[in-house]
Amino acid sequence: MTVRVVVADDHPVVRAGIVALLDLEPDLEVVGEAGDGEQAVALAAALRPDLVLMDLRMPGTDGADATARIVAEVPGVHVLVLTTYETDTDILRAVEAGATGYLLKDTPRDQLVAGVRAAARGESALSPSVARRLVQQVRGDGGDRLTPRERQVLAGVARGLSNAAVGRELFITEATVKTHLLRAFAKLGVDDRTRAVTVAIERGILPGA
Repeated sequence: MTVRVVVADDHPVVRAGIVALLDLEPDLEVVGEAGDGEQAVALAAALRPDLVLMDLRMPGTDGADATARIVAEVPGVHVLVLTTYETDTDILRAVEAGATGYLLKDTPRDQLVAGVRAAARGESALSPSVARRLVQQVRGDGGDRLTPRERQVLAGVARGLSNAAVGRELFITEATVKTHLLRAFAKLGVDDRTRAVTVAIERGILPGA
């Protein structure tokens, strides 16, 4: 059975490389190319491919928004994200949008092709580093898993303290503060201090203003 694929990527050279790679496989057929999310949605609706191979960050409608629209508007079409980005925020947005898988552009050729075939069947296809991040996210809500020290560090950040100031207050090094923050970011599914404080307040981990 031939797997029909639409490739969506805003970089023409990268897109051409992906298309050339897939065209080497006798059971994979690239039936359309899109330069942004809006075009990807339109091609998915018009061509009804088995799979849309979706870049994440594109002008206009980005990959996550395009994925959500395809999943909602074109039943039966799977979306496999192929991107250079692997932050918790990017991964969670894509998964929550309905992406079947999430691969990085440095994925070896054989693994990429295998991922395309698996995603077209509706099976998950994840880069190892992405899988590890998702495991961290699905172990629980996240807030309940913050250690007391991670909560103390976040509380200091919420009060506007620098990492160095938090360290002085808690009698720990600035490097240790950074370690606690990074672990808290992973558990909360964020990638910056401001968002970490916002999510912690929303979940009741920290008191509101």
